[in-house]
Amino acid sequence: MKKLIAILLATLGLMGNAQAAGDGIEWDKFPKEKMSDMAALQNGAKLFVNYCLNCHSAAFMRYNRMRDIGLTEADIKSNLLFAADKVGETMKVSLDPKDAKDWFGANPPDLTVIARSRANVSKGSGADYLYTYMRNFYRDDTKATGWNNLAFPSVAMPHVMWELQGQRAAKFEDVTDPHDPAKKIHAFVGYEQLTPGTMTARQYDEAVADLVAYMQWMGEPAQGERFRLGVIVLIFLGFLTVFAWRLNAAYWKNVK
Repeated sequence: MKKLIAILLATLGLMGNAQAAGDGIEWDKFPKEKMSDMAALQNGAKLFVNYCLNCHSAAFMRYNRMRDIGLTEADIKSNLLFAADKVGETMKVSLDPKDAKDWFGANPPDLTVIARSRANVSKGSGADYLYTYMRNFYRDDTKATGWNNLAFPSVAMPHVMWELQGQRAAKFEDVTDPHDPAKKIHAFVGYEQLTPGTMTARQYDEAVADLVAYMQWMGEPAQGERFRLGVIVLIFLGFLTVFAWRLNAAYWKNVK
C-alpha cells in the first residue's frame, strides 16, 4: 500500500508540473469511440509495450488482464511479454531509477493511472491530454534530448515514436497579444516536416488514439462493465419507479 501511495503521489506531482507547463495549449479531443473498439485496444497494448514500457512501468497492471480486451495468453506470451517471464506478472521495467534521473532529469512516472490523474476540469480528460501530448513533439536542439513538446514545454521525455511520425520543427512568430494590443507574444503557427515517418499524419493520429485508448482502459479495466451495469441499473430503477407509482395509486384510490 505504501508503494502504491508513493507511485500515485509521484505521478500526480509530475503531472501537476506538466499541467502548469502546458496551460497555453488547447487539448484536442480524444476519439472516445476507440474505447469500445477491441482491435484499437489491442493495437494500443502493442504500442504501449513497444514504446512506453522501456522506461515507464505500469506496476499495478498485470499482463493477463489483457484477456479482457480479447487477447489470449498465447497472444500475450508471443507478442507482448518482453519485460517479464509469466503472464501473471505486473508490467514493470528494469530501468534503474538512478540511471533514469541521470539521463532524463527525473524518474519516468508509472503509467497505470496516468490517464485518470491527468484530467483537467477546464481543459478536458486525461485521455485528451495524452492524445494532444503524443502528437505535439518537435525537434529542439536547445534541449538535452533534442526534443520539445507544445503540451509540456521543456519535457524531459524524448519523442519515442518519432520514427512513426517523422521529425518536425515548430514554427513560431511574434504576433499581437489579443488581450493587450500593445504587446507581442511568441506564438506557435505550425509545423514543418523535416523527415517523413513510416506513417502518414492520419495513420499516426490513429495509432496515438489506439495507444491512449489502451492507457485509458488500463487505468480502470472494469470501466466498460461498470458503465454497462450502470445503464442496466438505471433502466431497472425507471421501471421500478413506474411500478411503485402505479401501486401507490391503486393502494390509496379508495382512501378518503
